[in-house]
Amino acid sequence: MRLRLRRLRTSETVRDLVRENEVRLADLIYPVFAAEGSGIRNPVASMPGIYQFSVDMLMPEIDRAVALGIRAFLLFGIPLHKDETGSGAWAEDNVVAAAIRAVKRKYPEVVLIADICLCEYTSHGHCGLIHDGCIMNDETLPLLSRMAVTMAEAGADIVAPSDMMDGRIGYIRDDLDRRGFFGVSVMAYSAKFASAYYSPFRDAAHSAPSFGDRKSYQMDPANGREALRELAEDAAEGADYLMVKPALAYLDVLKEARQNFRLPLVTYNVSGEYAMVKAASAAGYIDEKRIVHENLLAMKRAGADLIISYHALDYAQWLSEGQRL
Repeated sequence: MRLRLRRLRTSETVRDLVRENEVRLADLIYPVFAAEGSGIRNPVASMPGIYQFSVDMLMPEIDRAVALGIRAFLLFGIPLHKDETGSGAWAEDNVVAAAIRAVKRKYPEVVLIADICLCEYTSHGHCGLIHDGCIMNDETLPLLSRMAVTMAEAGADIVAPSDMMDGRIGYIRDDLDRRGFFGVSVMAYSAKFASAYYSPFRDAAHSAPSFGDRKSYQMDPANGREALRELAEDAAEGADYLMVKPALAYLDVLKEARQNFRLPLVTYNVSGEYAMVKAASAAGYIDEKRIVHENLLAMKRAGADLIISYHALDYAQWLSEGQRL
């Protein structure tokens, strides 16, 4: 008997029946940038469609996203004040904490994820304390934990350490538990690579390092086996979610992570990936909707349970219009 694989592709209905992966709105997390001040709705030039919002201007964006079916948001802060230690990261009037409280008052059911890192709050733009030009690991952990506790106190459902300091997941988990925040989850940026794909984000978050780079703490893009060690360590320290970042150039790592770990697996469809699609679409080179859907499907197929994506709002809008992607 001759094998005819095409029988499973004979019509749209048949293809729907045998489809192995799909991208649901429940799989998507929408990143937003909360800026200190008022009346702020600043477009990010390198990321068309993405804005920096003051808390008073953020709510219409949240309203629109929730109305379209998005239920999870990742929040980044853009403070007015920065210093050597990043003390604004754990201040009571922290802009992300204010945004969390505002959103939770109106939408208590949505999931709010607070990014935990000092880079947006330090005058030097690095993710940890500095001594003699070196990024200090253990000395940074208490500060990251103070930030995580501040976000938990504001009402964050999940804290997401993105700094890549060794041991921070266990330190933060212990501190949260000690303070009674047993229900607050930890989403670990476990395999976060020192990637050129982050450049537009640094425009959006005003977080570029003022000297050097982040290669002494973020991962070497050449190393896949090391990524599994990072993932294993975060799992052992108590992470509730594991992450691979970026997504598209690291689908091999994502697939290996899926095969080796049973925790919920997240990938971050980062700013550079988003910006390239937007630029190619604006030039008329690609069909944006089909490319976005195919990219997101590739992440799901590789093993992601959840995808952080700047495309989330567009994707939700397309689905609401009944467009078949």
